[in-house]
Amino acid sequence: MTETLTRDFVDLLSSWSADDPELVARCQLLVTDGVAVAVAGATERGPTLMAELMREDGTSGPATVIGQGFSAPVAIAARVNGMAMHVLDFEPMWNPANHAMSPLLPALLALAEQREAASGEPQGRAVLRALAKGIEVQGRLRVSSQQFEPGRLQFHPPGIVGPIASAFGCATLLGLDAEATTAAIGIAASRTGGLLANVGSHTKALHCGDGAAHGLEAAQLAQRGFTANPDALGNPRGWGNAFFGSNFDTAALLAPIGKGRALVPGPAWKLFPSQFATHYAITAALDIRAQIAQFDAARIRRIELRAPVMPYIDRPAPDSGLAGKFSWQYTATIALLDGAVEPESFTDQRRHADDVNAMLGRFELTGDPSIVGDWENMFVEMTVHLDDGSVVATRCDAPIGSWRRPVAAAAVIAKATGLLETTLGKDRARAVLAASTQPPERFSVRELMATLR
Repeated sequence: MTETLTRDFVDLLSSWSADDPELVARCQLLVTDGVAVAVAGATERGPTLMAELMREDGTSGPATVIGQGFSAPVAIAARVNGMAMHVLDFEPMWNPANHAMSPLLPALLALAEQREAASGEPQGRAVLRALAKGIEVQGRLRVSSQQFEPGRLQFHPPGIVGPIASAFGCATLLGLDAEATTAAIGIAASRTGGLLANVGSHTKALHCGDGAAHGLEAAQLAQRGFTANPDALGNPRGWGNAFFGSNFDTAALLAPIGKGRALVPGPAWKLFPSQFATHYAITAALDIRAQIAQFDAARIRRIELRAPVMPYIDRPAPDSGLAGKFSWQYTATIALLDGAVEPESFTDQRRHADDVNAMLGRFELTGDPSIVGDWENMFVEMTVHLDDGSVVATRCDAPIGSWRRPVAAAAVIAKATGLLETTLGKDRARAVLAASTQPPERFSVRELMATLR
C-alpha cells in the first residue's frame, strides 16, 4: 500500500506504548468519572428513548446497556451508553474543545465486555491503553482543524473526531494490523458529522453515541476485510479537506508524541453539568454570591455579564432545562439563586420557576468581540447591582477544574461518588467504585459493567 497521511498517522500512534504510569492513572480516573456520569445520565429522556427503541427490536447481546436493565449487541450498547455519558454535559473537556470520552469509552467498554466473556481474561489494562490512544487521536484531529475558539466551530467536535477515535481505539483493542486499522479509520471517516444546530436537544448526545457505535462497527468491519480509501484523512476529497479545507494542518497529526495530547493539556474536569464556557460565568456568579453578606436574591436589581461572543450560548430565555445547559444567562442565574449548579438545576420545573424567570429578566449580556474565545485566554466579567445602590463585581479567567485551576483526583472521585450514590444508593455505588479502581492488571470490565445494569 502506498504511504499516505492516514497510514503514517496510524503507524505513529500504533508505535506509542501508552504505558506512562501517570497516563494510566489518569485514564483510570477518566473511566470512573465517565461511568458515574453515564449512570446519572442513563435516566434522562434521550438515552431512555433510544434504549426503548432498541429494546423493541428484541435484540440481545453481550454488552450491558447502563441503567436500562438489559444487554445488547456491542454497537447498540455503545450508542445508548455514549448518549448517557454525554447527555448531562458533565464529562471532561479537552483543549481544543472536545468531549473525548462519550464517543470513545462506551465503545471500548462494550467491546471489552464481549471479549472478556469469550476469553475470561481481564481487559481493563488493554482498555486503558486504547483509551489513551483514542484521546490522543481526537486531540490531534482537533488541532489539525485549527479551530481553537468554540464560538467559531462549524460542527460539533465529538461527531467529527469521535468516530475516528473510536475506530482506532477499538482496532487497538482488537489487535488489528496497520492496514486494517487504516481501513477502520477510512470507514469511520465517512460516518462523521454533527450539526451544532442540535445543541440543546436530545440529538446532541446522539452525536456522541453514534460516534462510539460507528467507530466500533468500523473496526469490526475492517477486521473482516471491509475496505475504505487508504488515505481517507488526507485525500483531496477526504476528511480534512471536506471539513476544514485549506485550514487543515496535516503536520498536527504527525507531530512527535512526547507525553501527548492525552496528558498535555489533558482534561478539564467538569464540576458543573453544563457547556464548558458557562463554567466561567458560573464561577463568577458563585464568587459574587460569596461576596454578598446574607445573600438575598430580591436585592439584585441588575446582572451584567461581559463575555466572548458565543451566539450558541446566548439564550436569555431557554425553552427547557436541557437548553439551559447552553445559556450564559440561565447557568449564572442558577448559580446566584441556588449557590450550586447540579443535575437537578436543569429540570424543566426549575427552569420555569418564578424566581428564575424574575432573575433572567434582570440579566444583561454583552458579547465583547475583543475577548478571545479559546479556553486558555478567555475570561468573563460579572457585575451585580443591588437595591441599595452598591455594586459587586468579579472576573473569572479560569473555572474550577480547568487547566489553570486544576483539582485533585479526590475531587473527581467525590463527584463520581455523589452521582453514583444519588442514582444507585450507597451499596451499589461502593461496588462500582471498587470495580473501576482495581489495579490495571486486575481491572475487569465485565465485573464493572455487572454493577451498572
